[in-house]
Amino acid sequence: MVVAEIRIELKPGVADPEGQNTKKALELLGFEGIANVRSIKLFVVELDASPAEAKKACEEMCRKLLANPVIQKFSVQIK
Repeated sequence: MVVAEIRIELKPGVADPEGQNTKKALELLGFEGIANVRSIKLFVVELDASPAEAKKACEEMCRKLLANPVIQKFSVQIK
């Protein structure tokens, strides 16, 4: 059994309204010195495959469903 962590995040320069709203809320709660907040999605996928096969499968999952290649980038880490 292989565990893969798939991280999906917005490409640089793409607006992140969720991150900006979180930053504003934190500042309203009194937290100071926050330069920026970016949101990400993290998927943990368990696969019955070799590490190389799992990485290849997860990258295909990202290309077909999990990530929007126009505005998002992804990374896969096998644990």
